[in-house]
Amino acid sequence: MGQTEYLLVIILFNVFLLAFIVAIIAFVVQYKNKKKESVMQLQQQQVLHQKELLAAQIEIQTQTMQHIGREIHDNVGQKLTLASLYTQQLAFENEALPINDKITGIGELINDALSELRHLSKSLTDNHIDANDIAVLLQEEFAKIEVLKKYKLNLTTESEPIPLNYQTKSLLLRVVQEFIQNSIKHAACQTISATLRKNGQQLTLTLSDDGKGFDPEKLSGKGIGLSNMKKRIALIGGNYHMESKEGNGTILTIEIST
Repeated sequence: MGQTEYLLVIILFNVFLLAFIVAIIAFVVQYKNKKKESVMQLQQQQVLHQKELLAAQIEIQTQTMQHIGREIHDNVGQKLTLASLYTQQLAFENEALPINDKITGIGELINDALSELRHLSKSLTDNHIDANDIAVLLQEEFAKIEVLKKYKLNLTTESEPIPLNYQTKSLLLRVVQEFIQNSIKHAACQTISATLRKNGQQLTLTLSDDGKGFDPEKLSGKGIGLSNMKKRIALIGGNYHMESKEGNGTILTIEIST
């Protein structure tokens, strides 16, 4: 074999070796890409499954509340109404003043209970969340705390209605309720604030208190309520950011694309 043939064999061997290496690299890259796509598809399926479960859970809760509301109105309410009529009749027929006063007092208690039951029944059956703007729902939540007359409340919302679906409004409302409860129970705060802003397609809800705050690292794994809030916001495609420091209160920022 001449030198020319020898060089040709070496060149061909190197070409085949290089082609083999390139083929292996291409195969590995393709395999990794397919694996990455498979993992992403699996994650997307899991998120979709979680969203479907959440929607089903909300629907079941809504149906359950409506059923309870109807039972309160149709069953318990009617019986209390009948009892109130009986006490009114007894008070009218009885001439003994002390007994009459007691019967009247019982009737007033029953009427108060009826009024509260009617309010509860209405709130459970009239699809209140779906029928109202998120700003109205937040105002109602803050009004409930304002009755306590123990906290300074600051609420700033958009003047124009913000179109949101039932699921988004329901989850935002639950997060607000959870934050307020945590601020009242654990933060020893004096002020609770909320700001709702819409900038283009982005909705930002900021919640804060001036309480004692906490160290997030110490709370890791223990804050079930906080973890649930974060998961719920993630399910509607939102971003959740919690800032807190011992002695400096807590700030929760939620961003959602609408």
